[in-house]
Amino acid sequence: MSAIDSLPPLREVIATHQLSARKSLGQNFLLDLNLTAKIARQAGDLTGCDVLEIGPGPGGLTRGLLAEGARRVLAVEKDSRCLPALQEIADAYPGRFDVINGDALEIDPLAYLTPPIRIAANLPYNVGTELLVRWLTPKEWPPFWQSLTLMFQREVAERIVALPGSKAYGRLAILAQWRADARIVLSLPPGAFTPPPKVSSAVVHLDALPEPRFPADAAILSRVVATAFNQRRKMLRSSLKGVSPAIEDHLNAAGIPPTERAEQVSLEAFCALARELAKA
Repeated sequence: MSAIDSLPPLREVIATHQLSARKSLGQNFLLDLNLTAKIARQAGDLTGCDVLEIGPGPGGLTRGLLAEGARRVLAVEKDSRCLPALQEIADAYPGRFDVINGDALEIDPLAYLTPPIRIAANLPYNVGTELLVRWLTPKEWPPFWQSLTLMFQREVAERIVALPGSKAYGRLAILAQWRADARIVLSLPPGAFTPPPKVSSAVVHLDALPEPRFPADAAILSRVVATAFNQRRKMLRSSLKGVSPAIEDHLNAAGIPPTERAEQVSLEAFCALARELAKA
């Protein structure tokens, strides 16, 4: 018996609809409904909120979000095999759950959702990082979402919350911590999934800040940190020479020694560099 609603257990749902996880879609299914409800609770108070979910699969997290009181859940699912199982959830929660069969990278959530909006997802591994960067780098801020509660491979989660000087510190840490408070709220072993992935997973919760910690242009900052950490072992004057022919002058103006390496540079300093480049 399911512990959170009247629908069948997820193993039964998967067997009924013959839903084997597909590696090509980055799928790993969570079957423990008590665990999916626990993940949903990490998203905070969902009453009065619309929730965007990416890659619901057979709907384990979806059921957790609805059981935890989400006003409405919109799920974007690329795999059409999952639609009949998700329709059963829609029937059990009339007017509160809708599914779009499509690519999350191509859909405008605001065409379907009403603020306040939270995002919660066991993200498919093959698009998770790209979606996160998109959500963190819109031109205007605050964004359309209040918070993100996202599951990643443990390594990716650690990169999001990493501090300068650590091995995991890089582009994701800077973009996430520039505009949000980010923390790891839950860890999951491979055995929690079907099929078990080769690595552990973790849930990261990010609350959008009212404004960025330091002023900077999102596009410039994103380009600078992507370039800097692409060659993280090089001095910044070398790794960023393609960004500007006068990069050494810009680094000095931002208070960054040109011989510094990317992993030693703070978020504040990278934002200062982005502002200097914007003047050029």
